[in-house]
Amino acid sequence: MAIAIEEVFQKNLLDESAIAGIATIDTKALDIALGEICQLRNWLLQTFSAKELATVAVPNPSAIITKATGTPSVAEAAAILAAAKNVQLGAKLLVPKNIFRLSALPGVVTVAVAEAMQP
Repeated sequence: MAIAIEEVFQKNLLDESAIAGIATIDTKALDIALGEICQLRNWLLQTFSAKELATVAVPNPSAIITKATGTPSVAEAAAILAAAKNVQLGAKLLVPKNIFRLSALPGVVTVAVAEAMQP
């Protein structure tokens, strides 16, 4: 997971020190890797229900993700919701979802980046 985040931030010339937290679907709330990286880097872990995520318009909805989770987007929608939390102007998606499959590890990591809109 750390490799995926680092790669997205390097590729998009973003500063990792600006990361406020990680956001995902609530069914991943107890994921060990998520908990470890958030604890190690002192990031807030925010989770949202499929119903909440489904309310967010995203550029890359997925029928496969809808079937698996009940929402067309997890990474992009969660990033937008988390960035928009506690700000009046909302948030914008800076980096659409990037899907990483590391040959040495099972599963995938999907990373999207959003930013809170500032006045």
